[in-house]
Amino acid sequence: MQEPKPNNAQLLHTCEFPLRWGDMDQLGHINNTVYFRAFEEARTQWIELFPAELDPGNDAYVVIIHTEATFLKELKAPGTAIVRIYSGAIGRSSMVQHYELYRSDDDQTLYCTGTAKVVWVDPKTGRSTAIPPRYMP
Repeated sequence: MQEPKPNNAQLLHTCEFPLRWGDMDQLGHINNTVYFRAFEEARTQWIELFPAELDPGNDAYVVIIHTEATFLKELKAPGTAIVRIYSGAIGRSSMVQHYELYRSDDDQTLYCTGTAKVVWVDPKTGRSTAIPPRYMP
């Protein structure tokens, strides 16, 4: 079950994501996999805001160990989705991220919420490692 976004969650990043005709399924609405691609794009953009040069010698990378979504309202193309990422529970090596998806032409209606638990991994050991300081909100 999806963990609720904490009241004190900090906005980490906002991203625009195109909704294309080819993203629709046979019922005429955006396929559920596209929501996860939108979350992925926002997460990738957020990660790219913190290049390794900000934390020399720490080449840990991010993996997802759990993700889910709750679809609240039918989404159609064409258009542009707005994805907002918020911080959630932060552990030694993991962070829960909360996602909200809106349309740019309807930014008061929440179309989907989601979460992802991401973990930082040391490429030398393949094991979890402390979150690099550059990612801390």
